[in-house]
Parts: sequence; structure tokens; C-alpha cells
Amino acid sequence: MERLWAPWRSGYIKAEKPRGCIFCDKTKENKDEQNYIVYRGKKNFIILNTYPYNPAHLMVAPYSHIGNLEELTREELTDHMEVMAKAIEALKKAFSPAGFNTGMNLGRVAGAGVEDHVHCHVVPRWQGDTNFMPIIGDTRVLPDSLSNVYRTLKEFLV
Repeated sequence: MERLWAPWRSGYIKAEKPRGCIFCDKTKENKDEQNYIVYRGKKNFIILNTYPYNPAHLMVAPYSHIGNLEELTREELTDHMEVMAKAIEALKKAFSPAGFNTGMNLGRVAGAGVEDHVHCHVVPRWQGDTNFMPIIGDTRVLPDSLSNVYRTLKEFLV
């Protein structure tokens, strides 16, 4: 079995986690641009991941502070998928990715950084977006700033 080492992730994994819930705290503030909240729906919102795997890595989360997918209401679940589709549509128009990785990490052992608030990742992918830099150079190359990505996406998320 071969192993692919990702040492750049250890800093994030070992970092002290902020108190409270990032999703709940950020949505209560009236600072969407500073908090990178690019869209507010009825039951769910879209926020940029500030520790992205790729440029324009988004997260879709309900306003309800719920850690188990099965505890969301039918309305929250339906809205969640509609907001996911809206996020993907906006990313296609704004950045023309070749594909997407989407999914949830439910529970700490599954990789959840925020395990008590359900959220889904939307990671746009481009041909050749993985390369030697993270492995050899311990560096992740992100060709655009979070602020520019935010402004670009806002145009498509009305």
C-alpha cells in the first residue's frame, strides 16, 4: 500500500478551535462580507471555507444548530439541496470548474472540523488542480484571494 502524506493539514488539525459555533456565530453578525457569507437562503446559507482545499471551496449549512443530518426537518433538508444546487450553478458560471467534490463529514472520526453543526462541502475541481506543491513544497497554491472569490460569487448568488 502506498501512502500520500499531507503534512500541511496537521497545523489545521492541531490548531486550537474557537469557542462557540462558527456557523451560528457568523450568521448572527451583520458582517457577511467579512465572514464570507455569500448567500442567505430560507433555511440554509453558503459560506466560503477559510481553510480551502481549492479556490472557491464553499460550505452549505442550515441556520439550525444541529449535528445530526437526520434531525433536520424536511424543509431544512429540501432547502439544503436547493442551496447546494444554487452554489454549484454559481460556481460553474463564475469559475468554470471541470467537476465538483461534495459531501459531509459527520462526526470527528469522519473528519468533521465542526462536528456539532451539519454542513456540506462544495469543492470545485479543475483538471490538474492537484500537483507536487503541497507534497514537495509544503505549500498549497490558491490563485485567488477569499475576498475576490467572495465578490465574484456574489454576482451569481442573487
